[in-house]
Amino acid sequence: MQKTIITALIILSAVAGCTKKEEATTTSTPPAAATATTGGGDIGVGPVSSVTLEAELKADLVKNGHDLFAAKCAACHKVDERYVGPAIKGVTERRKPEWIMNMILNPQEMTQKDPVAQELLGEYMTQMTFQNVTQDEARAILEYFRSIDKK
Repeated sequence: MQKTIITALIILSAVAGCTKKEEATTTSTPPAAATATTGGGDIGVGPVSSVTLEAELKADLVKNGHDLFAAKCAACHKVDERYVGPAIKGVTERRKPEWIMNMILNPQEMTQKDPVAQELLGEYMTQMTFQNVTQDEARAILEYFRSIDKK
């Protein structure tokens, strides 16, 4: 009973925290086959339709992303192990950068419309909450994830 109440409170807080949407600003490559607003594609559902990644990591973004991850994500995600949410290691090998950023920026709609996000919600039984990050901050977190996967 207590677990059900806690789960309900987590879901309610997720719904309450997901009211603001960021404008898309990271665009410089053609979008994938599915658009960012239709769902069901490999880029997810949200404001990010394309991301250009440099071959070399950007050290300032990696550090900023690490700090943001520690402050906003580490309560639910660990690098090398399953926790409340999935382990971060390998995410950039499994998902497109647009999908990762859309999941960070738009987690509630992603779990409603994106098949992969729906599977993750079913597996982990916890709605990821929007952590009030900007699109630039989500890009920094993505760069941090890239640094983990390049090691």
